[in-house]
Amino acid sequence: MSHWLIVGASRGIGLETARQLSDRGERVTASVRGADGEAALLAAAPRATILNFDVRDHAALSAAAAHISDPIDVLIANAGAYGPQRQSSLDMDFHGALDLLSINTLGPLRVVQTFLPLAKRSAHPRIVMMSSRLGSMSLDGAFNVAYRASKAGLNKIAQCLAADLKSEGVVVVAMSPGRVRTDMGGPNAPLDVRDSVAGVIAVAESLTLADTGRYLDYRGEDIPW
Repeated sequence: MSHWLIVGASRGIGLETARQLSDRGERVTASVRGADGEAALLAAAPRATILNFDVRDHAALSAAAAHISDPIDVLIANAGAYGPQRQSSLDMDFHGALDLLSINTLGPLRVVQTFLPLAKRSAHPRIVMMSSRLGSMSLDGAFNVAYRASKAGLNKIAQCLAADLKSEGVVVVAMSPGRVRTDMGGPNAPLDVRDSVAGVIAVAESLTLADTGRYLDYRGEDIPW
């Protein structure tokens, strides 16, 4: 039985990840934001240990980490947001875009820095930074500019973490779950959340130090940076 930390588990991909892992008997610690998130997570994964914090709040992160004493085998930094309605290169909500970068790009880094001491105590620590194919610099398009930029920045942070932590045996990857039918992905997305999450879990379990620094999809296939 492995200990999984899922950050951002009140809905969508994070909630389904907690559900699937809990159903098969893994030890799950998961974070939410607010009482509604706690209720949803408790219903989906009643045996999970629940933490409540906002990834923009470093003090709240540190307080939450103080409640965990056991090593973390797999950390999935999943908390994220879509961002403001106006986010084109010609019409940008700059205040909203800055907040999105704090959530999607720096939020996962705050999470990793906070929980890294617990991950390092695992015999096989793996960190999954939940990204998006829209963060690929090779992908054309001019919509969702702030969201794309936030995920491209997250990918670079994942690369840097992988380089910094490789000598300590910590595996770090960026991963895209695909376009999933969730609140963020929308009802017309091609991928069922259960299938995406099953893939994410299988890939996370299979990671070795040879994989560190990769940018993967939920099937374990490389995505162009």
